[in-house]
Amino acid sequence: MTGYARAQGSDDRRRWVWEARSVNGRNLEVRCRVPQGFERLENPARTAVSGRFKRGNVNLTLTIASEQQGKPLRINRALLAELAALVEEVRKTTGAAPPSADGLLRVRGVIEEQDERAETEAELSALDRALQASLDEVLGALASARAGEGRALAGVIERLVDEVEALCSRAAERAATQVGTLRDRFSSQLAELLERAPALSEERFAQEVALLVGKADVREELDRLAAHIAQARTLLGEARADHPVGRKFDFLCQEFNREANTLCSKSADIELTRIGIDLKGAIERLREQVQNVE
Repeated sequence: MTGYARAQGSDDRRRWVWEARSVNGRNLEVRCRVPQGFERLENPARTAVSGRFKRGNVNLTLTIASEQQGKPLRINRALLAELAALVEEVRKTTGAAPPSADGLLRVRGVIEEQDERAETEAELSALDRALQASLDEVLGALASARAGEGRALAGVIERLVDEVEALCSRAAERAATQVGTLRDRFSSQLAELLERAPALSEERFAQEVALLVGKADVREELDRLAAHIAQARTLLGEARADHPVGRKFDFLCQEFNREANTLCSKSADIELTRIGIDLKGAIERLREQVQNVE
């Protein structure tokens, strides 16, 4: 979800530049900075961003420079008078020293550039359309930059899904040996306990082994992990088709981790436990990469 884009435009009075930066984020957060007098563009800009993106922290900046040279300056006397009244009120209350004239003039908006001719409503509408066109251009370029990163990221995620699948296959092979391992372990432990007691009946012995095997059965977890792997590959296909899948992938990683935790807790074999720990590590690496998916 990272990317950078820049678009510029101009008319007979001014030049402008839109810059867009995007970094990773679980949700969509938009920050927009525009020059004084162009605040009317903030809401349309935010709407345009939310129409294109679903996740990430997006920063938009509009910079405008005048093409006219030697524009006369004027003092916004209404604002200056309001400031002077507020300063006097604060000075009487706190006893603070009065501000200097240059201090008041440095307040934003007190000194303004004076256009030789005020723009008509039609000219302002044309300006807004031109600025909007440049905004659409920069957002399109940002989407392309993010898509380029996404294509590279898809390969990384696919390799991690392959790793998870390989570990699940190893876990399935190892889990198949748990019945024999449990039977041998139970038989050995029981022999020690019954050295001075009558032998346990074959039927009772089989019941105890069956109980232990049932508690250690991880086939359901492995089946669900296989289903999650298939779903992950489906989401990868959707992502390559430019569909937003980040939130779905986030949830899927939680389910991956849930099954891996259960597998480890049920394991009655050291090697299976080691595989489960490796599986949890691979799932965590997958989850970290999924945070970057739109």
